[in-house]
Amino acid sequence: MSISIVNISKSYKNVKALQNISFDVKEGELFGLIGPDGAGKTTLFRILTTLLIANEGTATVAGYNVISDYKNIRNSVGYMPGRFSLYQDLTVEENLNFFATIFGTTIEENYDLIKDIYVQIEPFKNRRAGKLSGGMKQKLALSCALIHKPKVLFLDEPTTGVDPVSRKEFWEMLKRLQQKGITILVSTPYMDEAELCDRIALIQDGEILEIDTPKAIVKHYPKSIYNVRANNMYLLINSLNDYKHNHSVYPFGEFVHYTDNRTDFNPKELLVYLESKDLANIEIEETVATIEDTFMELAK
Repeated sequence: MSISIVNISKSYKNVKALQNISFDVKEGELFGLIGPDGAGKTTLFRILTTLLIANEGTATVAGYNVISDYKNIRNSVGYMPGRFSLYQDLTVEENLNFFATIFGTTIEENYDLIKDIYVQIEPFKNRRAGKLSGGMKQKLALSCALIHKPKVLFLDEPTTGVDPVSRKEFWEMLKRLQQKGITILVSTPYMDEAELCDRIALIQDGEILEIDTPKAIVKHYPKSIYNVRANNMYLLINSLNDYKHNHSVYPFGEFVHYTDNRTDFNPKELLVYLESKDLANIEIEETVATIEDTFMELAK
């Protein structure tokens, strides 16, 4: 296993950031840690990259123990934190040369690894990092994390605050890196990105809710789910929340995702109820559950 985590717990005074976290990441796997802000993702990343010490439990990365072999881990992993942390007053090229020098290598030596990424920012190699766009900063940070050819790559919410086109490009880059044999652990609050991972762990309040492939997790959703739409979204949500048979009600784009607590649910009954609430243009149709639906159900 590239990453092995056994009963890791971490507290900050009275706040339990992680509670008995355990999972493995296989060599060459693209593994996603999925959860909202404050779920414990960054704390776990800092423990695995030897920047924090857990209160309980053990972990290994690339075969090295995070406590006794921390120096070997630092030479074997690439870490891209959630906040842009490169030197903003250095140029693109100066940042990359700096990180290559720290790890005793050169841009030329590992250029093949970063070529697909670096060619996109190379025209701006003399621009200061602080003057780059969000997407360009992201590509520079990834290049710096890869310049020493790590065995394991940690990416902490790498696409937060980035435009949709750059997000798509970034995940395409991750897939190409995976093909080169690099193990990737990526965290994200975006549920749609979870579907791009080989396996995912859903995390909330420092606890793992479920670990499996994205398809398997969605299949575990226990109820039929319905898209509901009407002419007044605000009134629709309030009316569904007041409906005595509702199990869950969540806004989902232009629809509301609704589940009923009965096994013999009849959509026509719901239609009559909503019409009695002065709603019009009502649509109710069964749909397929998403990872977001599954996460909300598990987190209840």
